[in-house]
Amino acid sequence: MDCIRMAEESHRQDSAYLLIFIMLLTLTILTIWLFKHRRFRFLHETGLAMIYGLLVGVILRFGIHVPQSMSDTVLECAVNASPATLLVTFDPEVFFNILLPPIIFHAGYSLKRRHFFRNIGSILTYAFMGTVISCFVIGLIMYGFVSFMKVVGQLGGDFFFTDCLFFGAIVSATDPVTVLAIFNELKVDVDLYALLFGESVLNDAVAIVLSSSVVAYQPAGDNSHSFEAMAVLKSFGIFLGVFSGSFSLGVATGVMTFTKLRDFPLLETGLFFLMSWSTFLLAEACGMTGVVAVLFCGITQAHYTYNNLSRDSQDRTKQLFELLNFLAENFIFSYMGLTLFSFQSHVFNPMFIIGAFLAVFLGRAANIYPLSFLLNLGRKNKIGMNFQHVMMFAGLRGAMTFALSIRDTATYARQMMFSTTLLIVFFTVWICGGGTTPMLSFMSIPVGVDSDQEHSPENMRSTKHESAWPFRIWYNFDHNYLKPLLTHSGPPLTATLPACCGPLARCLTSPQAYENEGPLHDDDSDFILNDANVSSLYADVTVSTDASGSRTMNPKHSGAGPFKDSRDGELDPAERDVAIRGTRLVLPMDDPLEPPTTVTLPPPIL
Repeated sequence: MDCIRMAEESHRQDSAYLLIFIMLLTLTILTIWLFKHRRFRFLHETGLAMIYGLLVGVILRFGIHVPQSMSDTVLECAVNASPATLLVTFDPEVFFNILLPPIIFHAGYSLKRRHFFRNIGSILTYAFMGTVISCFVIGLIMYGFVSFMKVVGQLGGDFFFTDCLFFGAIVSATDPVTVLAIFNELKVDVDLYALLFGESVLNDAVAIVLSSSVVAYQPAGDNSHSFEAMAVLKSFGIFLGVFSGSFSLGVATGVMTFTKLRDFPLLETGLFFLMSWSTFLLAEACGMTGVVAVLFCGITQAHYTYNNLSRDSQDRTKQLFELLNFLAENFIFSYMGLTLFSFQSHVFNPMFIIGAFLAVFLGRAANIYPLSFLLNLGRKNKIGMNFQHVMMFAGLRGAMTFALSIRDTATYARQMMFSTTLLIVFFTVWICGGGTTPMLSFMSIPVGVDSDQEHSPENMRSTKHESAWPFRIWYNFDHNYLKPLLTHSGPPLTATLPACCGPLARCLTSPQAYENEGPLHDDDSDFILNDANVSSLYADVTVSTDASGSRTMNPKHSGAGPFKDSRDGELDPAERDVAIRGTRLVLPMDDPLEPPTTVTLPPPIL
């Protein structure tokens, strides 16, 4: 009976504590509105959520008295938590399986690929090489501090080199949500925004796989913390295998997310949502990394699946994942503030904390400055020192670092890491995030930049030449073959495949591809180039449909200039034309009075 009564009491308490978090989020939203109304940019909503979490944590820790009888009964019912921890502690798996997926998916789904791919080489360098460099720099510095702490007797438990590398991996995951929100509001230079956002998106994935590889390090023999070359190579192989496997799974799932429910937007949105979330769980169930899988699933679905959705579903999916990202992120930051007082096994060591802050600073510097120097050797649009200083300053830590540190707090070393990580997140969000606006002014970073001006023909030509040639080849292949096959948009396969593949092309080309029922709506979600400059990459094809339904295709290769905005006026008024990227599809309303007009484009330039 006591256990039954305590179960009912526990249910009421759980409801009350969830209500506390909902009230925290409500209060955060109202305060955010006030800050936006007053144009107050010093404190972002995530920092505000952490402050409210701290206040609630103080109240729950020192203002609520738990009767001793209740504590005894809880322990008798085999609830594995202390009373104070039971009040406010969630299972760490909740963060990984419920709260992290919408945050990571939204990062990929909302990615502005035009600016992202224009800087793809630099972003990959910062995300992969930079994260690995940061991990080892932090790990080596922390190992020096830990060794010194052992000598002076300031270490109360085991702390090995692998623990230092693990700490370096988890604090190398940047989450500059505060900075990016201010960048977006102030309309900061799009290349700086793309570099920071792209690095933060990808290095979260690299950090979690890197931390898993460190944990998987198992040398032969009794000493599991000794150095062994084969064990290092095995961990490196695990890193490559897990990352590539998760990447492939995410892309494959994103490509396979076809929906034939355009007439039922609610069902279509529900199916899209479930397929997206299941990617994360499928990767975790297969022993891979769900963060990597769901990130690239989001990027792939935004590039392909988004164009197959109905207009209602496109709007709903964007708003749905934006809302889930906002709520999950603020919930995590609120919980960060709360755990500072609710967690019962904190280990705060001043020497370790000082070393951690120094190591994080030097690790970020070793990431940004040397790699920027090397990248500038091959970039036409150089990364200026003012940009580098802002990137160094904007290396905040956030949700991913917290989630990785709280997942395992069983040992003395992991408990010390978790406590120190909380302080690092608090400092970077409040101090670095709050100082973003003064930093931009001090570094003379241009603000108020209109990204729409990037669509001008001059900027598009610059974009094309700045992009690496492998990616220009990929865009050509993607536009002519993958987009028509997977999204029913772009030139029909009957126009792009060789004549010998005619039967296969007709089999794979859907009626929507001819009727242009799946046009590309989201300019930022497509190629680096827009319609104004696509002529520089693709030869033109005109597909004409007469009243009887027969089709004629007129490929043209010419050195003529690019499309003009007035080209629509060149068509006969009796015809209805639809512009597809690189293709002209002419659908006459009635019998045409004259042959369909053909628009020419220059041959491909690779």
